[in-house]
Amino acid sequence: MDLEKKPEPEQQPQPQRQASPADHAPAETEFADPQGALRASDADRDRIADILRDALAEGRLDAEEHSDRIDAVYRAKTVGELEPIVRDLPGARTHQDAAPAYAYAADDAEGPADNLVAIFSSTTRKGRWRVSRRTNAFALFGNIEIDLTEAIFAQRLTTINATSIFGNVEVRVPENISLRGSGSGIFGNFEVVTLEGVDPQAPVVVINGYSVFGNVEARPKRGKWITDLQDRLRKHLGH
Repeated sequence: MDLEKKPEPEQQPQPQRQASPADHAPAETEFADPQGALRASDADRDRIADILRDALAEGRLDAEEHSDRIDAVYRAKTVGELEPIVRDLPGARTHQDAAPAYAYAADDAEGPADNLVAIFSSTTRKGRWRVSRRTNAFALFGNIEIDLTEAIFAQRLTTINATSIFGNVEVRVPENISLRGSGSGIFGNFEVVTLEGVDPQAPVVVINGYSVFGNVEARPKRGKWITDLQDRLRKHLGH
């Protein structure tokens, strides 16, 4: 007797799951921090790499940890991804604690300009000093160095008028201020590395001028930040 085969039940097609945005999202790096959305610059990465190098030399990191963190530094796209890499190391500074409370003087008077002159000589202004609203720097066969990394900014806008004739004028600023410039070089160099501070209230330094067979240069100094401006200004004014 033939046994009649029973038809196998048809399998119902499984509904396809629609892809969600999370499926296409890039994998988060180990050190991701959603708070810091600012895109990281080469200078930001170099600053973090320097901290890691010092930590390796001091024995705070072993070679494997240093290698892993260096890889993360150069994979990072934002400042928020860089900061956690060195959060447990000396010298680390985050965008939260690097943003100072700016306390500009209420007096809007122009005040006298600060004049720096170097003729067959050298002039340097650095350390903790109160920056004038306007500074005129003139170098004739001489050298002028203006270091603002520890200066006290009692006003938001600072203008430096730089003239170099067969001479050199160099300006260094902290990394977390705004730096702008306008000038020209005649058989010489006029270079301002533009910088925009994250904080809209950060000091603004503007470099104007020209060089003739000379050099005028302004750029941020790596690793230098304004962090205690309010305390500095209060102590300087005797409050």
